[in-house]
Amino acid sequence: MAKLTQPIPFAGAELTQARHVCAFFNSEDEEYRVLLPFIKDGFDCGHKAVHVLSPGRRDRHVEHLAAVGIDPAAAQVSGQLELRDSTQTYLSDGRFDQNRMLQTFKSIAGGSADGTYPISRIVCQMEWANCHPSCIHDLIEFEARVNDVWCQHDDAVICVYDLAKFSGDTVMDVIRTHPMIIVGGILQQNPFFVPPQEFLQELYQRRAEQARHSSTVG
Repeated sequence: MAKLTQPIPFAGAELTQARHVCAFFNSEDEEYRVLLPFIKDGFDCGHKAVHVLSPGRRDRHVEHLAAVGIDPAAAQVSGQLELRDSTQTYLSDGRFDQNRMLQTFKSIAGGSADGTYPISRIVCQMEWANCHPSCIHDLIEFEARVNDVWCQHDDAVICVYDLAKFSGDTVMDVIRTHPMIIVGGILQQNPFFVPPQEFLQELYQRRAEQARHSSTVG
């Protein structure tokens, strides 16, 4: 288990032990209104920032950071800020590979290897999945599995979803794989969270039933 650092203030509450968050927003303005204080506080606390960004939003994201007093260029040079392209991160060879992504996040977890930054605050914009609907099933499975990575570290991980871009079924599965949730701009413990092994067993059973139904109909 992780050695807990101080609670992290975020969206009207605090992140304590559980720090894997699904954040649902209705607009980019709402997203940055909630996220920027959290991001700026991380810089002030000496935490590493890893932002996985939709390709078309990188320039706007940098502008948002600058607007709250963060120097993105200097922070990247120092190593405190790491900006990643979401497509290159999640679909590096044109497909979503759960095991590869688990290794990727294991390498990101824990701040920095040399101890310069004690923890990371990781923000992942998930719009890429809306553009690759064939990946949704594997993504949901991954969101459950990656809890086993994050529970071993103190990093705060925010998975950002645009409510207008995902189906209701996908949103419900995303909710059930995250122990913390932001809805309406407020952070809260997620009452719908299902522990990873329990969720995965249910997911595999659901898929098996769907496959049997498809074969029967076919």
